[in-house]
Amino acid sequence: MEYTKFEIARLIGARALQIKMGAPILIKLPKGVKRPLDIAKLEFERGVLPITVKRKEKR
Repeated sequence: MEYTKFEIARLIGARALQIKMGAPILIKLPKGVKRPLDIAKLEFERGVLPITVKRKEKR
């Protein structure tokens, strides 16, 4: 699925908040990556985000 830049920002932000609140990390982290925002970006890039976008139908 193709996401808009706004959807990407929302997905990464929501996942970063989940990680900050203690959610399990779904990827093996490279050395030096500790910030929740960076972790969420990596998860998005690798396609393992457990969040989806539900869109309304266009009329």
